[in-house]
Amino acid sequence: MNKIFNQLVEKRHLSTDFLNPNYSNLIDPYLINDMKEAVMRIKKAIESGEKILVYGDYDVDGVTASTLMENALKLAGATSVDIMLPDRFMDGYGMSPRLIQKAKQNKITLVITVDCGSKNHSIIDELNQIGVDTIITDHHECDEELPKAIATINPKRKDFTGPNELKDLAGVGVAFKLAEALTKEGLIKKGQEKWLLDLVLLGTICDNMVFTKENRILGFFGVKVLEKTRRKGLKELMKNAGIKTITSESVGFQIGPRLNAAGRLETAELSLKLLRTDSATEAAKLAVKLEELNKKRRTEQRAATEEIKNRGVKDTPVIIETGNWHEGILGIVAGRLVEEYHKPAFVLAETEDGIFKGSGRSFGNFNLAEALNCANDIIISGGGHAGAAGVKLEQKNLYAFREKINAYYESLNLSDEEQFFRTHADLVLDNLKDFTLDLITNLKTLEPYGAGNEEPIFCLRGATILETKHMGDKGQHLRLDLKDRTGKIIKCVAFFAPEKWFNLYDDEQYDFYIKPVENEWNGIRSIEARLVDIDPM
Repeated sequence: MNKIFNQLVEKRHLSTDFLNPNYSNLIDPYLINDMKEAVMRIKKAIESGEKILVYGDYDVDGVTASTLMENALKLAGATSVDIMLPDRFMDGYGMSPRLIQKAKQNKITLVITVDCGSKNHSIIDELNQIGVDTIITDHHECDEELPKAIATINPKRKDFTGPNELKDLAGVGVAFKLAEALTKEGLIKKGQEKWLLDLVLLGTICDNMVFTKENRILGFFGVKVLEKTRRKGLKELMKNAGIKTITSESVGFQIGPRLNAAGRLETAELSLKLLRTDSATEAAKLAVKLEELNKKRRTEQRAATEEIKNRGVKDTPVIIETGNWHEGILGIVAGRLVEEYHKPAFVLAETEDGIFKGSGRSFGNFNLAEALNCANDIIISGGGHAGAAGVKLEQKNLYAFREKINAYYESLNLSDEEQFFRTHADLVLDNLKDFTLDLITNLKTLEPYGAGNEEPIFCLRGATILETKHMGDKGQHLRLDLKDRTGKIIKCVAFFAPEKWFNLYDDEQYDFYIKPVENEWNGIRSIEARLVDIDPM
């Protein structure tokens, strides 16, 4: 085993169970409240040939969870299963009133939610009134009083008593626990549920969940399943994206954005069809369509971000910007502002006359969901996670919203939030002696990366710049040839490099924060590096 990798394992205190996950160590799904009630109700529906409707969400977690639940139900013997997704622009997040009409028209008797439902009390009450039962599977925050569903399978319940690590599951992860329970019940043939783990991997990475303990096992085997996925749509999508190796980066920055682009700009039904299709022809057409939408999304996102930067952001603790932008890109733009200015951000657009909708992104100790609670009296609706949330309010309340959100931030008396943007190295290296392809091979065993299992960063101390080169159509990328103190040379690339990095002098020494990457050219493998940060000596 590589010397640097051994040091990394020791530094991170990685156990044998972490390095070599065992599928049989997954937590018993019956430790989640209401799991037994859900399984019994599903079993009854299957035996009676009832019509089941899976209701999901329009992001990657919601679409993968919807597909997984349909797959699991069919593996369990259900013969009539359909999926309904909310429309981002018509319905917003959560269970739509349109669901009531669809349940009536299609004579649905059982609705199973994925990635939503925990706060949709009134919709579930209406379903109860027309004789439709509901099973909720979700991972969002719950109120003290739960909806009157047959079962609420959500580790975020106030009365949850199972292992805490289950609270880190994505919506698709919670849906998989129900599939596990159906397997334990004998409704799904043992081992068949593992083929659902490609979907679990996608949803968990794209929802930025913690990758330790339960998610470490699910993610580890999810990589193996995605590498040999049977889903024609995913195969086409990965082919179009040029993906050759399944990593957290290829999922989070290539597969995820393409699947998300449909729900952001048009309809998530396109991504759902891609995941469900058995037709190679349809898969190819849908993959091309998602590719086009993702390019359009990138163009609109960059334009909105540049517009905000050019007009200048207000000097407030929380950035709150409004403009005439596509509703589907607001969250991404907010994320870019966080990266640029190191402040929480909300980006809003007028989506109907006098009504603004927006998305927020945060970091560190500023919880967006809690911040929105302080503005409950002036917003129409809002909620989400600590790091990502949505909001809807009247135009006349925009000023008051800015005031309340910023006043709440200041009331917290937070200090040194900048720490969350500082680059921290796992190990400091004086030379590149052990920075070899063996290290790359060893590091692959830690995939997939995510919160709690971040991709390792190494600080190469006192290296010299031999040569710099601008790359990209606008010269926005930077390539550096670095020499360590022993004379060993490595090529480094920085994509969308900060302006100050283009002004570094050759023959000067700096501390470079790097991530090792493998390069293959004409069948020859070599080790290079991705540049993360630079410190002067």
